[in-house]
Amino acid sequence: MSEEIRNQESADNVENNENAETTETVESAVVEENNGTTEAVTGNEEASQEDLEVIISVKKGDTVKGTIVKIEDNQAYVSIGYKYDGVIPIRELSSVQLDNAAEAVEVGQEVECKVVSINDNKESLVLSKRAIDSEKSWEDLEKYFASQETFEVTVADVVKGGLVADVGARGFIPASMVERHFVEDFSDYKGRTLRVKVKELDRENSKVILSAKEVLEEEFEANKIKIMAELSEGQIIEGTVQRLTQFGAFVDVGGVDGLVHVSEIAWNHVEKPSDVVSEGDKVRVKVLKVDPEKGKISLSIKAAAPGPWDSAGESIKIGDIVTGEVKRLVNFGAFVELLPGVEGLVHISQISHKHIGTPHEVLKEGQEVQVKVLDFNPSEKRVSLSIKETEEAPAPSARPERSSNSNRDRGPKEVLNNPNVSLSNEGLSFTLAERFGDKLDKFKGNN
Repeated sequence: MSEEIRNQESADNVENNENAETTETVESAVVEENNGTTEAVTGNEEASQEDLEVIISVKKGDTVKGTIVKIEDNQAYVSIGYKYDGVIPIRELSSVQLDNAAEAVEVGQEVECKVVSINDNKESLVLSKRAIDSEKSWEDLEKYFASQETFEVTVADVVKGGLVADVGARGFIPASMVERHFVEDFSDYKGRTLRVKVKELDRENSKVILSAKEVLEEEFEANKIKIMAELSEGQIIEGTVQRLTQFGAFVDVGGVDGLVHVSEIAWNHVEKPSDVVSEGDKVRVKVLKVDPEKGKISLSIKAAAPGPWDSAGESIKIGDIVTGEVKRLVNFGAFVELLPGVEGLVHISQISHKHIGTPHEVLKEGQEVQVKVLDFNPSEKRVSLSIKETEEAPAPSARPERSSNSNRDRGPKEVLNNPNVSLSNEGLSFTLAERFGDKLDKFKGNN
């Protein structure tokens, strides 16, 4: 039995081996067959792809990509792999009005467009770049509006009331939202790049309102805080005159404006700032005060320059006779300007040799006069002057001699026509005796 079993097992092993060989042969054949099929399929796909690259199939409403191959004044030609080139009319190049197609695209530029119309009989393929740009832009604009993020735009046109920018849609920047200050003429803004924020957005009505001013305001305030923290009273810095008003000049000191009051522009009197400085002038200024809470900076031009009294000693000496201008008249005298910013006082007693009640009797403001320097104290900024000492004193007038017979020559005194009053001694005594005699007698008797 054991031998029969062994023979049976041997037979089974042989059969299993034969089956295994057959399976391997079949699998190999299948693999070879499949490989051949795969290679054939791959070859067909490559051939199909080559055919697609030569000519593509398009229909109205499709989105296609292409390259600008030619530009004319009012249209651009695009190669999209079709049997003829597509055309983008100038109105379909941008959401804003263009004068020339070259303002929106250039040869060699890749663009994405939507098929507006196609007519193979006429070989007409009209495309729109504006439609694709608009679809994409609204998503970005909504994000910018929600986050109030700043982004850049290029001014495409200057129109009445503001500026226009192509942001995929027509973006409008009102004149009041362009700069922090008033701008009268925007003609040179076309082509400029501005940083803006979306202020209003209405997709249904294709309304996009942008603001560059808000961006500038935020940057100005941030910079102002920084600059003011770095400034200190007494510091002397350089600045640029930005604006002039009747009451002073605004000077830019590193991106922040400080005010130079008209009284701080020069050491001499200034009627209006434009008499001394102009917009754009570079000036040295001294910081008088910094007020972070109010955001104000007070500056001085004159305090940053040597004072007139510092060098006055070189040209003013005691005893000198100089020419000056009457600047102010007061009850006690006149202030005369000797040098710009240097005034001296002519006391009323030094104005004229004759007695005067007020300086206005002989002087007027703006009048040129000769004065003599009586005293000079530059440290106290004080000069004492005299006008009368520059003039020769008049000769004293002769008094008429009194004659010894003058009393004799006098006529009789005039007597008032009043019976109760007499100016003569005799008349006076008689009248008093008559009036008070009785009373005097009584007074004596009592004593």
